[in-house]
Amino acid sequence: MEGFQLWLNLPASDKMCPPWYRDIPAAEIPEGRADGVTVRVIAGQACGITGAMQRAATAPTFLDIHLLPGASFAQPLPAAHHAFVYVYRGTLAIEDAAVPRQRMAILAQVPGSDGVRVAAGGEGARALLLAGQPLNEPIAQHGPFVMNTNAQIFQAIDDFQRGVLG
Repeated sequence: MEGFQLWLNLPASDKMCPPWYRDIPAAEIPEGRADGVTVRVIAGQACGITGAMQRAATAPTFLDIHLLPGASFAQPLPAAHHAFVYVYRGTLAIEDAAVPRQRMAILAQVPGSDGVRVAAGGEGARALLLAGQPLNEPIAQHGPFVMNTNAQIFQAIDDFQRGVLG
């Protein structure tokens, strides 16, 4: 069994909003299929499908890609987005670079790029592809709190300890 928990950073203007969480049941995650590839579209768009979750500020792409042995998949990505691929089963190749199981490949931002192409090795592969628009804001982090300044971190910790964070 694999499980992944990922959090999106909010822009500074939304940092102190009330806490919010949404569980997305597996049945609500749309899938695309083609030539030995299944893509679960959690956020963003792939295979002509819009994902279960959208966020305007960061325009995230979150794909769970399952490839049969030798299959390949290409995903367009905006050149300005930061992106990575995490392989959780099998091995992948990105261009000529092998990415083994339990490893992450951070993708370079390439102006004019058409995105990323991944290809499975002989045993197939499963990987997460994540990308998003950078916020270009300072980051202060302590434990589970992510803010823009240390003062905001101290306020969030104080709010949490007083039970007013949510």
